[in-house]
Amino acid sequence: MALNDFFAGEIATELIKTLITITRKSCLCKSSAENLISTIDELLPIIQEIKYSGVELPAIRQSQLDRLSETLRDGLDLCNKVLSSARWNVYKNLQLARKMEKLEKKVARFLKGPMQAHVLADVHHIRFETTERFDRLEGSARRLEQRLGSMKIGGGGWMGEAVKRVGVAEERNLGNLYGAGLDLGKKKVKEMVIGTEDCCVFGICGIGGSGKTTLASEVCRDLEVQSYFKDRILFLTVAQSPNVELLRAKIFGFICGNEAMDSGSFLVPQWNSQVEWRNGPRTLVVLDDVWSQGVLEQLIFRIPGCKTIVVSRFKFSNVLDATYEVELLREDEAKALFCCTAFGEETIPPAANEALVKQIVDECKGLPLALKVIGASLRDQPEMYWVSAKKRLSRGERICESHENKLLERMAISVEYLPRKVKECFLDLGSFPEDKKIPLDILINMWVEIHDLDEEEAFAVLVELSDKNLLTLVKEARAGDIYSSYYDISVTQHDVLRDLALHLSNRGNINEQKRLIMPRGDSGVPREWERNSDKPFNALIVSMHAGDMKEMDWPRMEFPKAEVLILNFSSNEYFLPPFMSEMPKLRALILINYGTSNATLLNFPVLTNLANLRSLWLEKVCVPQLSITTPLSNLRKISLVLCKIGNSLEPSVVDLPSIFPCLSELAIDHCDDLVELPTSICRMNKLKSLSITNCHNLHKLPADLGKLKCLQILRLYACPTLKTLPPTICELAWLKYLDISQCVNLISLPDEISRLVSLEKIDMRECLQIWDLPQSVSSLRSLRHVICDEDEIFWLWKDIEKTLPELHVLVADKCYNLDWLNEH
Repeated sequence: MALNDFFAGEIATELIKTLITITRKSCLCKSSAENLISTIDELLPIIQEIKYSGVELPAIRQSQLDRLSETLRDGLDLCNKVLSSARWNVYKNLQLARKMEKLEKKVARFLKGPMQAHVLADVHHIRFETTERFDRLEGSARRLEQRLGSMKIGGGGWMGEAVKRVGVAEERNLGNLYGAGLDLGKKKVKEMVIGTEDCCVFGICGIGGSGKTTLASEVCRDLEVQSYFKDRILFLTVAQSPNVELLRAKIFGFICGNEAMDSGSFLVPQWNSQVEWRNGPRTLVVLDDVWSQGVLEQLIFRIPGCKTIVVSRFKFSNVLDATYEVELLREDEAKALFCCTAFGEETIPPAANEALVKQIVDECKGLPLALKVIGASLRDQPEMYWVSAKKRLSRGERICESHENKLLERMAISVEYLPRKVKECFLDLGSFPEDKKIPLDILINMWVEIHDLDEEEAFAVLVELSDKNLLTLVKEARAGDIYSSYYDISVTQHDVLRDLALHLSNRGNINEQKRLIMPRGDSGVPREWERNSDKPFNALIVSMHAGDMKEMDWPRMEFPKAEVLILNFSSNEYFLPPFMSEMPKLRALILINYGTSNATLLNFPVLTNLANLRSLWLEKVCVPQLSITTPLSNLRKISLVLCKIGNSLEPSVVDLPSIFPCLSELAIDHCDDLVELPTSICRMNKLKSLSITNCHNLHKLPADLGKLKCLQILRLYACPTLKTLPPTICELAWLKYLDISQCVNLISLPDEISRLVSLEKIDMRECLQIWDLPQSVSSLRSLRHVICDEDEIFWLWKDIEKTLPELHVLVADKCYNLDWLNEH
């Protein structure tokens, strides 16, 4: 390419700027300048395309482009003379005006003459080259057909017929893949892409194997979409290690209408997002399988008329204008797809075990890739093989080599490139039962203890995993505030992703695995564990899921390195494993009962030996009397959820400050037999956070609550029978957050609330009986946020806002959430 090609575009741009100045300052040359601007504006995109195409022009065309460059350069000199000419020199200005008219005609002649001839020549060459290429393709196809015709498969049938059968089956799969679900997804994506003019970059995201690419392909095949973009649709697969420059070249060439620009041998302009592009023809670019935001940002051209769909497992919220998250298949759609791959028809055949088929379909949880891979692996297999497969799936194990290679290994790509600690946190999720919400509080505690993260870092890991669609956050409206409880957020995970975590964790020798996880469904300790119990298990996390365990049911095992023990069970009585006494490094203990009634815990004194225990979570159990002789000096946090407390915390039964001398967080949630908060809690001098939530029978707080001098967070959320707060609450000088929301019978705030000099936030939504505020609230100089309902109390706070300029009063959103009922 000649050097003049590069200068032509720059001269033309500079000339347009000068001509615009002339239209404002020179009356005699204004008309010629406006016509030249219009003509050169039409030439500029063509010059830019030639400039960046990297294609060497024929000599005759190059010489004509050189002459155009000289003409534009002379025109620029002429324009500078026009601008420098004094207004009083009328004769000179008339001469310059005539020269401007000549320049206008010269440029117009080039546009109407040589330029149109070049276009006709290009059309002729394209037609000739296309015909020649099709002839070559047709010859290659005939030769390939002849070769395929001579090849047999398995002693019968032609390969051509076999390929055809596969194609037909695949098309049928796609046709049945989603049914109404696919139509709904396609409708929503079409609304985003066609229905919005002010947005240009859209996303289709979802977990691996959820049908994102299929949905994008269906959108591209839609007749309405094809008509809207006049068939100008480019579908590119980006993948994990793309040639970015080549992809940029393809996209830019497609947008410019020059498919020859896709060689990547030229430099795509980096200034595309800043240039004032005229509206060009509508184009749609689909970028499939995008893994990196850095790569994505280089492939997006925000040009009028051009729209981009990004298909990815990840949510690029900083780049995308709108995103559609792919929904998993409904029960009928999942069954149709599974039957199509397992039986070659859309329904369960009469000879098949219908109940067994439905159980296996349920294990796939609506994930298209799982349905297709598992269905194909079970095709033509005997019923006993199906029964075995169902059992393996329920335990999170692979059912065959194709299941591992085509599903689990493909899903593993999502995890491969995660940072080390983020990957470890993902693998930890396999430690929890399937189909259950995981309280975020448990995860955060666990990650803080074993991965050396602080709480903020652990929460950031959670958000990153959510953005990569490796888990789902289920949060209540109040979640995410600086003082919001992690109880307000829980985590769910698709069963296939959990199976992936188990698959990656279970590699290697069982005694050396970092996570030792008992499959759900086993009635006792797995035999493989018992066979290897003669050697220590070096796991950091031990997770067990069993039923009614007695003392004799536990084998002798050693876990010298275990830092987290998760005991999931379903029974009315549970004997804590004796080997807990030989867990010297245990830092977090989690006991969750999934039974219908609260379980009685036996062997609770074994906790005496856990000198390094820092976190204790008890759920749906009867809290035993804490007959512990040795103080648990390192215990920092206790959580009691859905427990029967009885008199286990009464001062006459236990001296809490002496047993838990360093406890800083105490949470009691959904404990319906808690009527009065034990007074011994008021002597826990290091307590920083006290949460009493959803305790519907709590009607009284201890009068000595003000003795908790270190308390910073006090949550009394959803305690409907609580009517008053003790006056001593005003002695909590370090209190920063007070949550009394949904205490519907609470009648007032304390009169001396101004003594809470550190108070930063009050949440008092749905406090229906509080109609007035103490006069002292205007002295709360540290108060920054108040959340309340939009009623009379709101306007009282708005008046206070005038005296406290840094105070922000917010109206609470109405939120009615009974999801927790489904969990228990």
